[in-house]
Amino acid sequence: MTTLPFLLDLDALDFIKSNGFVTVVAQDAITGAVLMVAHATREALERTLTTGEMHYTSRTRGLWHKGATSGNTQRVVSLSPDCDGDAVLARVHPVGPACHTGAVSCFRESALRPDALATLDATIAERATADASSASYTRRLFGDRNLRLKKLGEEAVELAVACADGDLERATEEVADVFYHALVSLHAIGGSLRAVQRTLDARAL
Repeated sequence: MTTLPFLLDLDALDFIKSNGFVTVVAQDAITGAVLMVAHATREALERTLTTGEMHYTSRTRGLWHKGATSGNTQRVVSLSPDCDGDAVLARVHPVGPACHTGAVSCFRESALRPDALATLDATIAERATADASSASYTRRLFGDRNLRLKKLGEEAVELAVACADGDLERATEEVADVFYHALVSLHAIGGSLRAVQRTLDARAL
């Protein structure tokens, strides 16, 4: 069995209440968006724990590995049972859309609420591929390595000074600036917020 950075006590789940199934809510671990709701038997969750990718159970098609045919897999970050033990929150890193329609989520777009950091990361990624003649500050940073690294260092120093002064409001603003410049610098060398999240998940053992 593969060693995975998450645990789920299957014996604590109540499969009997729903005729051998528990409800599984899949959530994007980065954006917080709810991707889909499905069901799983004990066998499906055992497969999930073994492979690190989500497996579900359909009442009509039986056990199925999400993305086995489409490639739109869901790599598990964490599995958390609810208070009654008849539902599981699965935080995942999705590869491709979750919905069979091709949509990111099975729920309406208005129900998706990506967090500010994820939205920032997506915007930076978009700017990274924009026309080099773009007048945006982000595009300018991508085009000038020295400026990019200089600004990252300056923002880190300003954050340290604000914290040393005990200035909470300014420190909060500086953290936002550091996040922005750090993500730009990371994207410039091929990184992403999702990769950072995976690193943090691995450290949370």
